[in-house]
Amino acid sequence: MMESLHDDRTRAVMRWLMAAFYMVAGIAHLAIPEPFLRITPSIVPFAPQVILLTGLCELAGAVALVTKPMRRWAGIGLAAYAVCVWPANFKHAIDGIDLPYLGSSWLYHGPRLAFQPVLVWWALYSAALIDWPWRRHA
Repeated sequence: MMESLHDDRTRAVMRWLMAAFYMVAGIAHLAIPEPFLRITPSIVPFAPQVILLTGLCELAGAVALVTKPMRRWAGIGLAAYAVCVWPANFKHAIDGIDLPYLGSSWLYHGPRLAFQPVLVWWALYSAALIDWPWRRHA
């Protein structure tokens, strides 16, 4: 019982942190799309519209993640989203694109690229779709 309560609290904190992160990112995509356009791979068609859509998806995902009936779908959607935007992070790193407030060295890009799978796990864990690593099965 105590482990379940701790797990529920941990998920709730992580859920709200992720929702806040995606809310800020979504607003940034809508308010200042230019930096995101600069790191969008050239194979992405209709890049301005895609940046607008990704901002809207981030906002919707943030709200849905903290809304119980939509939580599971939000977890799946935000995990898939993190995978889909990973190529932009690679382009940002490989092309060494300078963006305001973000480093252009591998001291920034290395951890940023390595953290993307953690975002996938975080979305799934926050939505109670997976349990690892904290839950121990008997």
